[in-house]
Amino acid sequence: MRRLSFQDREAFLRFSRDDPDRFWDEILREMDVAWFAPYRQVVDTSRGPEWAEWFVGGTLNIAYNCLDRWADSGRLACLWEGESGETRAVTFAELHAEAGRVANGLGALGLEAGDRVALCMPMVPEVLSILYGCFKAGLTVVPIFAGFGAGAIATRVADSGARVLFTADHLERRGKLLPLLEKMPGSVERTIVLRYRGGDAAGSLAWDDFLRGQPAAAPTAALASEARAFILYTSGTTGKPKGAVHTHAGCLAQMGKEIWLGFDHRPEDRFFWLSDIGWMMGPWSILGNHLFGGTIFLYDGAPDFPAPTRLWEMIERHGITTFGVSPTAIRVLMKDAAPLPPMASLRLLGSTGEPWDETSWLWFFERVGRRRCPIINISGGTEIVGCFLFPLPIQPLKPCTLGGPAPGMATEVVDETGAPVRGRKGYLVCTLPAPSMTRGIWNDPQRYLDTYWSRFPGMWYHGDWASVDADGYWFLHGRADESMNVAGRKVGPAEVEEAMMQHPGVAEAAVIGVPDELKGEAIVGYVVARPGAVVDAAAVSATVVEVLGPTFRPRAVMVVAELPKTQSGKIVRRLIRQSYLGEPLGDLSTVANPWALGAK
Repeated sequence: MRRLSFQDREAFLRFSRDDPDRFWDEILREMDVAWFAPYRQVVDTSRGPEWAEWFVGGTLNIAYNCLDRWADSGRLACLWEGESGETRAVTFAELHAEAGRVANGLGALGLEAGDRVALCMPMVPEVLSILYGCFKAGLTVVPIFAGFGAGAIATRVADSGARVLFTADHLERRGKLLPLLEKMPGSVERTIVLRYRGGDAAGSLAWDDFLRGQPAAAPTAALASEARAFILYTSGTTGKPKGAVHTHAGCLAQMGKEIWLGFDHRPEDRFFWLSDIGWMMGPWSILGNHLFGGTIFLYDGAPDFPAPTRLWEMIERHGITTFGVSPTAIRVLMKDAAPLPPMASLRLLGSTGEPWDETSWLWFFERVGRRRCPIINISGGTEIVGCFLFPLPIQPLKPCTLGGPAPGMATEVVDETGAPVRGRKGYLVCTLPAPSMTRGIWNDPQRYLDTYWSRFPGMWYHGDWASVDADGYWFLHGRADESMNVAGRKVGPAEVEEAMMQHPGVAEAAVIGVPDELKGEAIVGYVVARPGAVVDAAAVSATVVEVLGPTFRPRAVMVVAELPKTQSGKIVRRLIRQSYLGEPLGDLSTVANPWALGAK
């Protein structure tokens, strides 16, 4: 702000949205993104905003920016801890050497720039050298969540056309070894297996054999700014998974900006976001911090094993400064009454994935952050490999808010006609393209246009309910495509769920809309009780009426032991609805606990 002569935060944010060409040019300069050849134009929208091209004419590489230039710095790239307590520390020099061997090994297998390489691994340091080795060679990485079932993995591998697949023998969760290699499809040319927990490669190429004899030095390809870096798949909770296509320049611009501005990156930071390499937040955490030579912390294991205090103990033990987590994880962990360690190293908290309820937000703020760490609540998605909304650490916050539009993002809340609205719920859109928006959907360009650009022509439609209150604070209210229309009044499930959770005995809640002869649609709720609490369904319904009014009284409320969720912790309302209506559930490979749906 000082360099650009801004004294006022809001004036700076307005500039970032009103003059995006200059903002994106300046933020790349601010972050010292390195180019092999400079770009001659920030953005070209001659094909329309849907197909914008960014940093035209420039060449660069993620691997050079996030790895090569830090190889001689002496800095720590990664701290890692496994579920059983073992730890590792990896310097940028060590990572650089192993990434070079990966790049050379893939070249020896005959892979060429543009080929796809799938990655279905535990959250271990080897994922870093695989990422950077692929980027050095100009290959496209396809991260896949290792907790998926075989069918979901095979679908993504096949859709991407990956020639090589990296995996491991097992996963470790809650002290048990879970088979991983046996879930891998046989459709790829080569499967490379890390013997993570002492298993064998079962006829595939073992990681050590793949690296053996490969030199540590490998060239880093100079790639066009629009060269593919990732194909990232959505979780598939709302239909067939979509392959979002992301570029080298787009990833660096967006991920770096968010770590730099949203999370106030400092050289001494130790950054920990509870995620997996198969979800957007895994690559986001890695590349966003490594752009600045920062240290990330990776954890492979259950967040509450062997005790619910596991996360807090790791933060204390490793001196974590920045910690991010989903609201769902906090709602689970806050059930435990054990005292938390001081965690004095923390200075910023983060969250994403779903709307907060105020009770859980305040617990995170007061118990974990000791009322001194702002919660940088961010929201975007796999399709933009970053955020539409996040607050800056220098602004005051209200519970559950996302602050406002992220710097450089022309985000708006609009009504059914596309006109901006304030003081009530509307649709979250982006009125201008951004560097990290997906370059279509892999193998399905028409679906890309239909999904994101058809609802409001010329605007990116993200499918979220949002609102801006009288003080200018932005909030999310769940997915618009899961909304319910009760007696002509629309309501998002998150709003009703938050009302249910105001009942003191409710720990978690999920609601669905079901056909109703009188109202068109009625609300059915499911709640999980807090430990030791006795929850009366009628009392929960009364709480909803008290908070939202009698229109939104649930037809029924059921107390259940757990809610069905994806491996990333998202509640699968679509499947809950199908179960309630007695419809076939279909493929449950993305559901972590299918028994919660009554499935075997």
